[in-house]
Amino acid sequence: MTLTALPQPSQLLRPRALVPGDLVVVAALSGPLDARYAPDLERAVAEIERMGFRVRLAPLLEAGRHRWWSAARPDEIAEEFNGLLRDPEVRAIVAHDGGQTVFGYLDLIDFDAIRADPKPILGYSDISLLHLVLYARTGLVGFHADLATPGLGGHWQRASAARRQELGKLYATLLTSTEPIGALPASPLWECWRAGCAEGPLIGGVINRIVLAQATPFALPLECFDGAVLFWEELGGQASYVWSYLQILRHSGILDRIAGMVVGVPEAIDGLDSPDGSPTLAEIVLDVLGDRDIPVLGNVEVGHAGPNLPMPVGIRVALDAEERTLSLLEPAVGARGDGTGRLSNADQ
Repeated sequence: MTLTALPQPSQLLRPRALVPGDLVVVAALSGPLDARYAPDLERAVAEIERMGFRVRLAPLLEAGRHRWWSAARPDEIAEEFNGLLRDPEVRAIVAHDGGQTVFGYLDLIDFDAIRADPKPILGYSDISLLHLVLYARTGLVGFHADLATPGLGGHWQRASAARRQELGKLYATLLTSTEPIGALPASPLWECWRAGCAEGPLIGGVINRIVLAQATPFALPLECFDGAVLFWEELGGQASYVWSYLQILRHSGILDRIAGMVVGVPEAIDGLDSPDGSPTLAEIVLDVLGDRDIPVLGNVEVGHAGPNLPMPVGIRVALDAEERTLSLLEPAVGARGDGTGRLSNADQ
């Protein structure tokens, strides 16, 4: 496989905007579908249809089908994924679930197909690795957003009807509108961990995937983090692991380059804020940041705690930690007639 030159952060490749009736495919890009959660997948399909789109399930998304911890062999997943990227009828791809497979097929992705016909790819967890790598290799704006089965068919169903309606409208607008969204809907959970304001491209995902991706040939150039607002979250493990991941970001120079940080609600992390004097997540973050005077907004609905606010990777955002606001300053999708999805520097 020939490795192509990496884009600079200004060279965004926006997916083409969707229109009502467009085909959205739900695919197994990592983990398998447990038969117990097939009803959740059906509810996810209904949520996407309520947004105004047609839905199709990819063939590998078959209840009970698996290979070890994956939906199939990495090469089989890559073949199906590439087929969806090349299919002009498919206008967006939503990952069914996360898992532990994306690292197995990074070198099999058809990056030229993405450049030829950029499409929104939605998901988090292991799928955040896809967003980072596709951004690094093509400039594609990735949609760090809810997965289908555990998200749209799970977390969304346990939210209030008003919240579900708010999220559905937000997702649909983000996928169809070439105007900036503006401020994302905040909640009382959001906390200012360090005051300040920042503007810059939104870069992030699961913190372990950010760290591990940087150890591969698919790493983002460090320049991509210059002035960026770094968002991250984590599921499981130990609080000490999170501290170590942040230390790796410090040693790599990433923390010296970013302009701000958004931290998702922690989920099932042992050793946080316990009676034995363990630190809070805020204390861990501020301990590693030291005297780096950047704004930090914590407890944002990003990641495994769900439901997720969409975080389009690469889009310029404005962060005001003290006011607890995060605003999308650019559209995540480009005009339907744009053959490349790119905007000139003057338009960004």
